[in-house]
Amino acid sequence: MSSKKPVKKVVLAYSGGLDTSVILKWLQDAYDAEVVTFTADLGQGEELDPAREKAEAAGVSEIFIEDLREEFVRDYVYPMVRANAVYEGLYLLGTSIARPLIAKRLVEIAHATGADAVAHGATGKGNDQVRFELGVYALDPDLRVIAPWREWDLNSRTKLIGYAEEHGIHVAKDKRGEAPFSVDANLWHTSSEGKLLEDPAEEADEIVYQRTQRPEDAPDQPEYVTIGFKAGDAVSLNGIEMSPATLLTKLNEMGRVHGIGRLDLVENRFVGMKSRGIYETPGGTILMSAHRGIEQITLDRGAAHLKDELMPRYAKLLYEGFWFSPEREMLQAAIDHSQKHVTGDVRVKLYKGSVNVVGRASEHSLYSLEHVTFEEDVVYDQTDAEGFIRLNALRLQLLAHRKRRLGQND
Repeated sequence: MSSKKPVKKVVLAYSGGLDTSVILKWLQDAYDAEVVTFTADLGQGEELDPAREKAEAAGVSEIFIEDLREEFVRDYVYPMVRANAVYEGLYLLGTSIARPLIAKRLVEIAHATGADAVAHGATGKGNDQVRFELGVYALDPDLRVIAPWREWDLNSRTKLIGYAEEHGIHVAKDKRGEAPFSVDANLWHTSSEGKLLEDPAEEADEIVYQRTQRPEDAPDQPEYVTIGFKAGDAVSLNGIEMSPATLLTKLNEMGRVHGIGRLDLVENRFVGMKSRGIYETPGGTILMSAHRGIEQITLDRGAAHLKDELMPRYAKLLYEGFWFSPEREMLQAAIDHSQKHVTGDVRVKLYKGSVNVVGRASEHSLYSLEHVTFEEDVVYDQTDAEGFIRLNALRLQLLAHRKRRLGQND
């Protein structure tokens, strides 16, 4: 244990699983501290009552179990969708976007309960330790953060189970062997990593996929859905207004049926190593495609292209845990400003693992049929294009003349 100032009270991000149950007891023993547990419902689809029962059995008197699904989608997922944020061209940042909210609540609960530290169960090899801790330090630089996996000597499954049994912590039968892979889930996605998935040359077994059925087994008939947007945020499905979490839940079910949103990715972790993960983001894949669709007719070319230039930087900030940084907030302000007219309806077609935009309509549309028609029109003088081309070609012509003058061929 660290020789820093003693800790009196710790708020633990607690799932109720084996790892965090062991961490709870370890904190009580190693730090001789009171532990407060915080369990967040972010739409992971797990029963949370057992977490309360286990915390009570461990002698915890202050237990926080909170349904944060609406806040999660409204204040974290939707701002990310406005940015069209994708890490390394493919990853929709499902794990990354959940961590800032958990960090925020850890800090708020610490303040409410008088705790002087928070703790998490992330390992020393992954990105989550960075995301949790950067979030906490950004919101309260004086709070102590305890990361047991970086301190204790329980460095194997056997030692972990042995510690649990020694201290009367229930160990499920399926926990006594090595889990085939680890899973992180929330309303936006499911992430599976490790063990069975560590060889990137091997195709993932179908048992890994938990939120989507095989595209080959999806219905033979496509499904169409119309998503309504207001200022960049999805607000309705097929004309029915819904809350953010309700809407995403509905899209997840549609995506599940049609096998949409599967991704097998080898990504570059912030801590330096490459990692192979299997991601399922059914509703998110549909929503991101639809958002791109409404932007196609409502965003000016300059704004759209600038957004695409900013997006990789924004996505990288999210991935690396800098949600509460001034640069992310600056980018968010620019992105949100661009969404003022991103309002209208997008019709998408869902079919055997694919989602395609097939229709877009908006009162804010910049699309002008008069200008693009192949038929005769009175608004566009095609002879104007000659001067436009000559002006844009001028520098290229001057470069070509110089090459010829100097006898250069490249």
